[in-house]
Amino acid sequence: MKRSYFFGLGLLLSFSLQAQDPIAQQYGALITTSDLKENLSILASDAMEGRETGKRGQKMAAAFIAAYFEDLGLVPPVNGGFYQPVELFTMAQPSVMLKSQAGELKEFEDFTYYGSGQTDGAKEYVLIFAGKGSDEEIATLDVKDKAVAIFMDANASLRRNPAVTKLREKGAVAVIAITDSQAEFTELTGMIKNFTGGQISLTNKPSTTLGTLLAGPASCEKLFKTSAEKLKKAITDKKVAKVKPAILSVSITQNFMPLKSTNVLGFLEGGDKKDEIVVITSHYDHIGMLPAGEGDRINNGADDDGSGTVAVLQLAKAFVKAKQEGKGPRRSILFMTVTGEEKGLLGSDYYTQHPVYPLANTVVNLNIDMIGRTDPQHKDSAPYVYVIGSDRLSKELHTLSEGVNTTYTKLAFDYTYNAESHPDRIYYRSDHWNFAKNNIPIIFYFDGVHEDYHKPSDEVDKIEFDLLKQRAELVFYTAWEIANREGRITADKK
Repeated sequence: MKRSYFFGLGLLLSFSLQAQDPIAQQYGALITTSDLKENLSILASDAMEGRETGKRGQKMAAAFIAAYFEDLGLVPPVNGGFYQPVELFTMAQPSVMLKSQAGELKEFEDFTYYGSGQTDGAKEYVLIFAGKGSDEEIATLDVKDKAVAIFMDANASLRRNPAVTKLREKGAVAVIAITDSQAEFTELTGMIKNFTGGQISLTNKPSTTLGTLLAGPASCEKLFKTSAEKLKKAITDKKVAKVKPAILSVSITQNFMPLKSTNVLGFLEGGDKKDEIVVITSHYDHIGMLPAGEGDRINNGADDDGSGTVAVLQLAKAFVKAKQEGKGPRRSILFMTVTGEEKGLLGSDYYTQHPVYPLANTVVNLNIDMIGRTDPQHKDSAPYVYVIGSDRLSKELHTLSEGVNTTYTKLAFDYTYNAESHPDRIYYRSDHWNFAKNNIPIIFYFDGVHEDYHKPSDEVDKIEFDLLKQRAELVFYTAWEIANREGRITADKK
């Protein structure tokens, strides 16, 4: 993976703050490895059961965070409380029926459904074949209001498949993704079966799109009355448009059930610019426990995102102490740990739809999601952090961020994931996105993807606490500068 580091003399010449602020350093020193470890050992313990959204462990974690905010003396901003109720709905296994001219297809044998759409009874669609869904292939076809089948590239994501996205943009009603092998279909079906029922939404209304139907190559006979080999030959011979359309009958009925969860908010009122709000976020939920079986079942989420959450707690402690000693921030700060990130950025989405403080008054969002580890790309590098989004909406914020790092923390900034063309699209995959889409400048701090990501092995003993402390200090000094500067950070891009 290509790296982009910006540090050293170039920074000193291009981005300069004033000399280090001894008052900022006084309170930055309150961020300690011992406090980070103590809090993370609680938050990412087995007792929290993986903190899955809406489950007992997540509610226990929320109680721990709320008690911490209360002990600090933060203002409970949600009608006198620290909890913002988040109204969620789970989607139990939907009822799905699929019929072709060759007869009914069996769910989990011939096809698997992935999505939250609904048909309100059986609906018939013309089914056409679009090869691999390339621009060239789609250009030869009218996909509007039709069901479209494509061969899915190996290891392609069902959720973020560019071909599927393009077909939907052009009006396809449903997409059938055919795997390259039957074994791949079986494997993906198993994953979807385990995940379905864990899908959560902010609404109990079905999606306006039907979602994706997954099929194995053996199902091509039932879908088109021809073999997978012949369909693949049509791709090779550039005769995709010659494949005879079929008729497909689809019936999907969703089953929604209410689920209760909460964001946890603590507010520190500022001074002369108290109506302007700096929002510092992390997500405190994780993915819960594996199905019953032998071995370690608990996904502790020490790095994802226990590390970011305990960093937020430490920043809150430092800023509260500064205010108690008459050196509090000019702008107000909202410390917010959100739920449901792992289920689709739901807690932050809910907050931006139901803000406790007007979004127009929100100056910036600093989002911390995984800052406790080193990824394989940096095993031999200097202390680093991935910085994402700082320049997407505000050049001013980007310059400030660089200057703070040069003045205080001197981490190697890696902008790899900030590239708009990066296939992982990390900019859209954590809670800052819900602020960014409302044109609020953001910075997302991230350590990368490591071998324990979303596994029970993401444990506290794998955390590099010195590095976690250094990254948390970076966020603190950045927040300190934003909260105390004369001018408000402004968005100059959209």
